[in-house]
Amino acid sequence: MTNVRQILDAKKNQQIHSVSPQASIFEALELMAKKDVSAVLVLEDERLVGIFTERDYARKVILKGRNSRDTRISELMTQNLLTISPSQTVEDVMTIMTENRFRHLPVVERGQLIGIVTIGDAVKTVIDQQQQTINQLAGYIAGDIAPGM
Repeated sequence: MTNVRQILDAKKNQQIHSVSPQASIFEALELMAKKDVSAVLVLEDERLVGIFTERDYARKVILKGRNSRDTRISELMTQNLLTISPSQTVEDVMTIMTENRFRHLPVVERGQLIGIVTIGDAVKTVIDQQQQTINQLAGYIAGDIAPGM
């Protein structure tokens, strides 16, 4: 069973993209576009205080007629985040994301932010696991490997 640490280790880009609570929504959007990500974490003195996503932008800025250059992240970020630990499984991640309708989960170890897992990361991991199972079963059926290998 794959855990969150293994997911983070397998990611090609493990950078944590973040802004301060004082940054403007526009600055966050610029970073998101530059890095081709759909969310940024909000850090204050290296402490995780929130997250800002494209969904937040659509629902809290555009639909409410706010100005991206004049609105601070602190005004609209999602606070009181649910985080996960590196020892949790991909199944835990999928359950949390599904039940809470999240697409991003910050990973925290001993109070320190170490990464972020996205719904894409979780789905890729599940697909990879299923492919391994298929390959093992096909090998077993063909007589290439012994049962339980």
